[in-house]
Amino acid sequence: MQALTGAVLATALLLSGCSGAGDVKKSPGASGTPAPGAPPAALPMPEAAEIDWKACEGSQFECGTLTVPVDYADPGGDRTKIALIRKKATGPDRIGSLVVNPGGPGGSGVDFARYAASQFPRTVRDRYDIVGFDPRGVGHSTPVKCLSDDAMDEYTQLDQTPDDGSEVSALVTGATAFGKACQAETGPLVAHVSTVDAARDMDQIREALGDAKLYYFGASYGTFLGATYAELFPANVGRFVLDGAVDPSLSAATANRLQAGGFETALNAYADNCVAGGSCFLGPTREAVLARIQALLAELDAKPLPGDGTRDVNEAIATTGILSPLYSRDQWPQLTRALQAALRGDGDLLLDLNDQYYERSSDGHYANLMYANAAVNCLDLPPAATTPDQVRAQVPEFEQTSPTFGRALAWAGLTCGTWPVPATGRPHEIHAPGAAPILVVGTTRDPATPYAWSQALAAQLDSGTLLTYDGDGHTAYLRGSTCIDTAVDAYLLTGTAPPDGKTCN
Repeated sequence: MQALTGAVLATALLLSGCSGAGDVKKSPGASGTPAPGAPPAALPMPEAAEIDWKACEGSQFECGTLTVPVDYADPGGDRTKIALIRKKATGPDRIGSLVVNPGGPGGSGVDFARYAASQFPRTVRDRYDIVGFDPRGVGHSTPVKCLSDDAMDEYTQLDQTPDDGSEVSALVTGATAFGKACQAETGPLVAHVSTVDAARDMDQIREALGDAKLYYFGASYGTFLGATYAELFPANVGRFVLDGAVDPSLSAATANRLQAGGFETALNAYADNCVAGGSCFLGPTREAVLARIQALLAELDAKPLPGDGTRDVNEAIATTGILSPLYSRDQWPQLTRALQAALRGDGDLLLDLNDQYYERSSDGHYANLMYANAAVNCLDLPPAATTPDQVRAQVPEFEQTSPTFGRALAWAGLTCGTWPVPATGRPHEIHAPGAAPILVVGTTRDPATPYAWSQALAAQLDSGTLLTYDGDGHTAYLRGSTCIDTAVDAYLLTGTAPPDGKTCN
């Protein structure tokens, strides 16, 4: 789940199987009357094309492509490519395919599958084919395209906390140009990269893999993708792990504000840790630490530090550089070094952290993460605000929730507020009646997907079970808690969920 450039989330391609109306069938998992705001009643689903598997990355991986309709309302129309990767189960008692998604939206499931194929426990890899795919618009699939690298550099430096009319105008102009560029460079696909579209793609993938049920691990935004699939195809749900959940019932404005609060909670935890170590370089108390960080951001707003010769380290760059390492407690030492350097007048480390967040390589090239992120978010929910006056009205509540980040995340709502393609989704609860047990995992001090969101999704899902990690960082599985990992592994291997409400340290 990414922040700043999209509504919520703040952290990665040929022959059609459909030859006309006579070959169209209705998915067996989609039926019933949708809830208010839910996706429309199931569209006829085309027969899935075959996946064109070929050896890649050596003999242990296969790479493939699947073609799917750009618009499921027109299954015989234009097609788009979905990129996949698979590492087959290594043991004799194969359960099926475990499809994985790392979140974003915009994160590469292909890259995440490479990670999962080496880092998920051997017991899981023995019994599942690990399958990753880049959702439509992302990475190795047909991607959303927007700005040139130089233009993206300028966009990421826009003042997200405008102080006067000229700065407001620059922010609105920049956000508007960003959306128009995405529409112009991507073409018709930009209107069909919603989470509902991606969930329908997942059912095409399931069918092409030959699996009666979809087994799925989704992190961060990937939980929303998984929950949406369960809503559309409840009868096709196998074992679902949704780690670091998104609450689908929230408006964009509320989700942005609560996410700002999640990052504030994580920054508080970082401050407490610094103070507890004795002689914290930022101050002797949490309040002093936060005040010093906020003062640094204000100083950079007034007078940026020199950067790489092309970019200065202004408040916008520094804010992203601070947010980025809050995703994981393991990255707190990087944040410490970056803040220490900035206080000495050296902004290079904050700039590096900013570039990690935006997936900007050392040669200045941006991956399409943030382009896909905005395109998906702006379709999934109506915008948080469409005018500067609406943002100004929201700022006090945002700042109350998050004194450090609230103002910036309030103004970030204009990305979707100026988006040229109307939203197709609405906030709504997801119940997925008839789905098999779904395991929702939440972390109490998660910065990007606040714990209350996991509680909410688990309560909404008719078959939801909540597993809690009392800890820091974004998501919980494979973060160092044996209790969490054991419970998730047991569920994936046996289908038995832990007791609802179980808490781990």
